[in-house]
Amino acid sequence: MERSILEYCAIAKAPRRELAPGTVLLVEGETSGRLYVLVQGTIAVLRGDTVVSVVDEPGAMFGEISALIGKPHTATVRAETAATVFEFTDAAAFLRSHTDVAFAVAQLLARRLNAATGYLVDVKHQFQDRVDHLGMVGDVLDSIVHHHHVEISPGSDRQPDPPR
Repeated sequence: MERSILEYCAIAKAPRRELAPGTVLLVEGETSGRLYVLVQGTIAVLRGDTVVSVVDEPGAMFGEISALIGKPHTATVRAETAATVFEFTDAAAFLRSHTDVAFAVAQLLARRLNAATGYLVDVKHQFQDRVDHLGMVGDVLDSIVHHHHVEISPGSDRQPDPPR
């Protein structure tokens, strides 16, 4: 039977942290090197002022992308309720020394990439004749599938389309 990320964290004797509602764990645009795994409670993920996701599933991870690629956090992570997390202050070192946890993180990221790629393929089919930012979904997909270490900035409603 496959172990859960929570079991791996317990076996590794990861430190637990109790959070009060409103506690900010990660700040968008900053680099902390930290990784958190939710034990219990509810966590909000925000990009700017927009709540992207509200997570209450034990084993959910936050900070893994930044820790793995050494880039600033892509979102702010905040406790919505009292919560308990496993906290890794040097996530990269922890993942290098705990390959079972690193593999679980890789599986999580692969599932997310699979879902995002599937969604982008659907969007590409719907908007393949567009010449605006929706028409560049194919470029984004190509970058995800074929290129490594490429910075992708598809823009948003707040930003103009990048030059082509």
